[in-house]
Amino acid sequence: MDTNLHHRMQVINTMLLEMASGNFFYRIERNSENDDIEALILTLNMLAEEIQDTIVHQGYANTDQTVLDIVQMSFILDGKGTIQMVNQQTCNILSRLHDDIVGNNFKNYITDESTLKWSTLWKQLKKKEIFDTSIELQFKSKGNLIIPKIAYISTFNDYAIKDSKTLITIIHHSSFRNQLDADLKQRVIKDDKLNARSNGKSNKPKIRLSFEDIRKIREGHDIIINNLESDFPSLKDFALQIGTNEFKLKYGFKELYGTTVHRFLMQERLRNAQMMIQYSDVSLKSIAYKVRFKSMPHFSRSFKKRYGYSPSALRNNSISNDK
Repeated sequence: MDTNLHHRMQVINTMLLEMASGNFFYRIERNSENDDIEALILTLNMLAEEIQDTIVHQGYANTDQTVLDIVQMSFILDGKGTIQMVNQQTCNILSRLHDDIVGNNFKNYITDESTLKWSTLWKQLKKKEIFDTSIELQFKSKGNLIIPKIAYISTFNDYAIKDSKTLITIIHHSSFRNQLDADLKQRVIKDDKLNARSNGKSNKPKIRLSFEDIRKIREGHDIIINNLESDFPSLKDFALQIGTNEFKLKYGFKELYGTTVHRFLMQERLRNAQMMIQYSDVSLKSIAYKVRFKSMPHFSRSFKKRYGYSPSALRNNSISNDK
């Protein structure tokens, strides 16, 4: 078997094993090949990003065991950029031994593209005693998988040895389902005395949602996530479909997710479109129709309003990065 082909298949196998064990933050680096293997790599990257995003959305994946901090990596560098400390989770994510990381330059664990960005930032760091910023970096695991993350950078001085230090922290947040339920219970199921004190003269009926109502609204949320490419029914019909009424659906969804049903649907459709633009070769017009926009101008305006850049700009940037 060709050496390059063997290497690509080995990386795919590593990626599948990581996903099977519940690690969805890895990506496979793209190359210039235009074959079935590259198409599979595109699909795997998209799938991993979809699952990772659904974890953020209320622990939708593996709801009973979702952890609060899915990913956390920490490094401390000396004035020369050499790693002096790394936490155990970093070793697990990068699939390396602690002693294989400590004592080496930080640039050894990021991609070539990220190395250029890091070198530019490092020059800025050296000019200031105290500096705080963030930068998007791509880390490399021992199995040649890519972990794209936002790194938070802080510098400080170690006056004992008169040397500057740099702290690098990478965190990915999710939420416990039980914690969400507890928070929701406090917000939605109002205490009678609190209501009386805050709105004693109001004739409005008190809003009370049972945990069965909450469960149905969560089911509605999951249905939306899984049917972004389908026409959405009226709120009244959708509420009946999940076994509640329109009033409880509107109120409960806003309390639980902080937005309206239709706004959430729009945000998720645009997020889905963003990934298709970035990780697939499907035309922008087809993507717009897939996420139920009736015209390209409407899709482009909504997309730019949401993300600050147009669909075509994202597509052009993604193509240039793949070369």
